[in-house]
Amino acid sequence: MAAMMQPQIILLKEGTDTSQGKAQLVSNINACTAVADVVRTTLGPRGMDKLIHDDKGNVTISNDGATIMKLLDIVHPAAKILVDIAKSQDSEVGDGTTTVVLLAAEFLKEAKPFIEDGVHSQNLIRSYRTAGNLAISKVRELAVSIEGKSLEEKKSLLAKCAATTLSSKLIGGEKDFFASMVVDAVIAIGNEDRLNMIGIKKVPGGNMRDSFLVNGVAFKKTFSYAGFEQQPKKFLNPKILLLNIELELKSEKENAEIRLSDPSQYQSIVDAEWNIIYDKLDKCVQSGAKVVLSRLAIGDLATQYFADRDIFCAGRVAEEDLQRVGAATGGTVQTTVNNVIDEVLGTCELFEERQVGNERFNIFSGCPSGRTATIVLRGGADQFIEEAERSLHDAIMIVRRAMKNSTVVAGGGAIDMEISRYLRQYARDIAGKSQLFINSYAKALEIIPRQLCDNAGFDATDVLNKLRQKHAHPSGDGAPYGVDINTGGIADSFANFVWEPAVVKINALNAATEAACLVLSVDETVKNPKSESAQGEAAASAMGGRGRGGAFRGRGRGMRRR
Repeated sequence: MAAMMQPQIILLKEGTDTSQGKAQLVSNINACTAVADVVRTTLGPRGMDKLIHDDKGNVTISNDGATIMKLLDIVHPAAKILVDIAKSQDSEVGDGTTTVVLLAAEFLKEAKPFIEDGVHSQNLIRSYRTAGNLAISKVRELAVSIEGKSLEEKKSLLAKCAATTLSSKLIGGEKDFFASMVVDAVIAIGNEDRLNMIGIKKVPGGNMRDSFLVNGVAFKKTFSYAGFEQQPKKFLNPKILLLNIELELKSEKENAEIRLSDPSQYQSIVDAEWNIIYDKLDKCVQSGAKVVLSRLAIGDLATQYFADRDIFCAGRVAEEDLQRVGAATGGTVQTTVNNVIDEVLGTCELFEERQVGNERFNIFSGCPSGRTATIVLRGGADQFIEEAERSLHDAIMIVRRAMKNSTVVAGGGAIDMEISRYLRQYARDIAGKSQLFINSYAKALEIIPRQLCDNAGFDATDVLNKLRQKHAHPSGDGAPYGVDINTGGIADSFANFVWEPAVVKINALNAATEAACLVLSVDETVKNPKSESAQGEAAASAMGGRGRGGAFRGRGRGMRRR
């Protein structure tokens, strides 16, 4: 009787949503699988694109995993983990974003039957971590170094890595053309770590093949005044002055009060303003610079002044373009025109203004320090050019990574099949449940070649059986074999130059395993309710504020009398 009279203990606020135990874990796994199903079809050279239409009416067409995940606006807390790993993969290596989401979801999918059968999630996590470490060490073992080659050989190897990345993008049809452009751009910036030293400028119109690379800096012609057309538009070896000041005639705008005893003195004040601007312009001319760029406005007076002296000027140049001009030409941005010495002036072999499609571009080429490059992209629709820019960003990241960590592995699902075979073999030597869990991890890795086949319309079961048979050869010569997208069979990915940097695979396996373990380790979700009273108070205060404002406004403005 005493036990029945126990009062109920209320621990959490009324309306708190708690779900826990096995059902909660299975629900989280289902959410992650649902997210992966969205990006599943975008994998590989025959991947489909997604058209995402947001509430502001912006339309994005993309098959980049990270871009799609960012735009999906996912609210499920467990599924958000997949968005985070896609973002981290994108910022770390640039490519493999769809791969990492697919792998994480597949690891969870393979774990689901074990969870439902009552296996403790910590056992799964332990086995998955072991399998992940083994997989990464196997990737390192299978990786082939491209170090120690001549520049030409290295260029062609890097171009093949870039082409593999671009083959799955919208611009895959022109992958060779863009791959060599990307490699030239990355080699041009050398060991410079700042990615913004490679500028990508978009000009609608024309053909994709009209895109070109400038070994230097190019930016759109800025807003200009009347005298601009009289300025010369081409210079050989000019000196370049970079400024961060306004060259405009400005009347005294501060709250200055000037008292005059004689009206004739007024003219001297006006003259002083003109003298200040002329003094600045004279100093720019005396510096010997033939091209003057400023981040702030260059007015009509200054434009005409420079035009009369055969000097080119451009005002309101974007901050990053000015920084890139400085890095390329060796110039330094000045905040004053006093004591401009030769050391702060930049130079380049050729400066010209060139028409590109509908726009005019200022192009600096043959720069001495050469630590910058600009890709000018052409194409039909705006969405197409946006997607081309995202694709090139991925390729640039991949080539940079391949230059720094110069090891590559076979693509096309070959490396995944080889790790899968290795893990299955390793699992046979383990006694206990762990054998089953590592086997399920190995099976999950086959999702990459399977999905490549599904997206290309081939029979995945048939191709995977051929791959398993090839990889099972004791000699090990089947290790580089992957899916052949062109014929629907299998082929040596190394021989076909389907390569990807080892760092992409290592990062993807690491992130996917971590994400899967993280989701498996969650067994309870607590969702706090929004306090209804707090909401009520907020609404009341908003109403009160509005009413008060209205009352005061009528009084302040004053009624018109008839």
